[in-house]
Amino acid sequence: MENFKVIIVEDVKLELKGTEEIFRHDIPEAEVIGTAMTEAEFWPLIEKQVPDLLLLDLGLGGSTTIGVEICRQVRVKYPQLHVLIFTGEIINERLWVDVLEAGADGIILKSGELLTKTDVQSVMEGKRMVFNQPILEKIIDRFKKSVLLDQRRQEALISYDIDEYDERFLRHLALGYTKDMITNLKSMPFGVKTLEKKQIDLIQRLFQPSERSGVNATRLVTRAFQLGILDVNNLEPDDE
Repeated sequence: MENFKVIIVEDVKLELKGTEEIFRHDIPEAEVIGTAMTEAEFWPLIEKQVPDLLLLDLGLGGSTTIGVEICRQVRVKYPQLHVLIFTGEIINERLWVDVLEAGADGIILKSGELLTKTDVQSVMEGKRMVFNQPILEKIIDRFKKSVLLDQRRQEALISYDIDEYDERFLRHLALGYTKDMITNLKSMPFGVKTLEKKQIDLIQRLFQPSERSGVNATRLVTRAFQLGILDVNNLEPDDE
């Protein structure tokens, strides 16, 4: 790895000192040209000398959003600058999404093996989505759950003979559409009476004979969620 310059933004003095020590002992190729504990300290620093790498904490001065905004602005002003997030925000996963969308090259959580030379080298070589073990474990866990949910949904669609119109009908009922509203969708070439028949047919397929009495649209949709036919995280209406 070639020599490079880095600015560290960290608002906890002890953690800032520890991070500097990591660079000094483990990543001698790095020259720390400045450190900042607040946003106000950071901007004059980078305007004086643009580094090759910005190591950025997300939480500054009690705010969890300043780091995201710094990342977003830096990405616009200095597009060639590498931005690596080094954060203790372990619970707030939405911040991870926000800062990745803001253009960060990766996220290192302040747990597990912390910041390593390998992580920094990967970023400096131009790799994106650089994560350390703790965040990778969370990502893999979410991936596994997502795959299993998709598999369960595909199995449900086959088991209950659900076609695209059945799914579309159930999805829009779940979104609060009335049958009249659903008939106005370009993707649903059916009248209200046909949809009423479809609802009866779906009730017969999704419920046992002893369960069918008194089943309304709300209960039908609830059943579709229970069986995995509908996914609460993927409820988008079709174009009208």
